[in-house]
Amino acid sequence: MARKALVTGITGQDGSYLTELLLSKGYEVTGVVRRASTDHYERIDHLQSEPRLRLVDADLLDPSSLVAALEVSQADEVYNLAAQSFVPTSFSQPVLTAEFTAVGVARLLEAVRQVRPRARFYQASSSEMFGKVRETPQSEETRFHPRSPYGVAKVYGHWITVNYREAYGMHASSGILFNHESPRRGLQFVTRKITHAVARIRAGLQDKLVLGNLEARRDWGYAGDYVEAMWLMLQQEQPDDYVIATGQTHTVQEFCELAFGHADLDWRQHVVSDQKLRRPAEVDLLLGDAGKAARQLGWRPKVDFSTLVKMMTDADLAAVKG
Repeated sequence: MARKALVTGITGQDGSYLTELLLSKGYEVTGVVRRASTDHYERIDHLQSEPRLRLVDADLLDPSSLVAALEVSQADEVYNLAAQSFVPTSFSQPVLTAEFTAVGVARLLEAVRQVRPRARFYQASSSEMFGKVRETPQSEETRFHPRSPYGVAKVYGHWITVNYREAYGMHASSGILFNHESPRRGLQFVTRKITHAVARIRAGLQDKLVLGNLEARRDWGYAGDYVEAMWLMLQQEQPDDYVIATGQTHTVQEFCELAFGHADLDWRQHVVSDQKLRRPAEVDLLLGDAGKAARQLGWRPKVDFSTLVKMMTDADLAAVKG
């Protein structure tokens, strides 16, 4: 009998890649979508004809809808990827971010405990929880010091997952994922903002790209690799928490240099740094130690930084040209 999975945030970058992975492994997948006046299903449009995929309306703000989704799906595995996930927005909407990204995790865990207590649960934690880092690189043992309402909310989601694991014996794991990108990344994120601007500049549709802190360093990996780590966590006999990262760090400027260079452009002629776009509290260096994931899960990233940047740039060049 096919295994069944419930995926919140299925229309996002990670949700779409994870759904592809699960379907390739023979799962029946139920995706949670929020009812809205306009649909944003473009990342999963190519999967809509798949008979083993169905979408249900539910919301992390509405516990009864989560219970209904779990009853419909009869899920063996639950992947919570839904969140208000854009850090700058969390400063302007801190309470909404807390409702979705923090308390929403508790609502879903409680629904799983009531309806599918033997289901395995994955929580999408974040490197933003480390914030003002206490050590480099960051591992599962590194103390959290979040520097944004988003990071604070993710810390709550992380610890409430640990609490349900310890209090109720649930198979609940968290992936502390460092930045992971792809051609499906939202346009508001800096990496996709860069590659999309490169394509538009190459096509003569714009001339300048305004960014914030060019010296901010991140550990950037490929989302397609990272969703495999999520799945591997729920295949383990015991639940646990894992840092998922490449172990290499690069600046926003380096990303610009590679992306513009790949399109035969000089980034210095087009990129402008604006102090107003910097975060109120900046996170300067995030670098992950994924040694535990390598040892216990057998997971290692396959796509390197240069390949990732070129992949994203090529996708946007083709999209803008098309």
